[in-house]
Amino acid sequence: MNFQGPFARTMNKAIVGLRNAPLVGKLVRKGITVVSYTGRRSGKTFSTPVGYQRKGDVVSIEVMMPDDKTWWRNFNGEGGPLTLELDGAEQTGHATSHRDDKGKVTVRVQL
Repeated sequence: MNFQGPFARTMNKAIVGLRNAPLVGKLVRKGITVVSYTGRRSGKTFSTPVGYQRKGDVVSIEVMMPDDKTWWRNFNGEGGPLTLELDGAEQTGHATSHRDDKGKVTVRVQL
């Protein structure tokens, strides 16, 4: 399944809509944020909703089905800046991605 086509865009819009919904938004925002970054090759700014866990100044994002997605590759090697919506405000940190021996990809953001 391609997670970059019209279906993915529709689902992402729906998830962002849930984050902003009056009744469930607060609950959804506890585990889902929107990340924004500039593509290394294109120079374009992209935003996408992701699940996350936060411990202090470190945010961890486990990339679901990483072989079907490309956004996390912008943070290979030295990494780069990433902006997240947290606690009602945008916060920018330095993100790096790592793929383990089993193929699991985690993006770690130091705020």
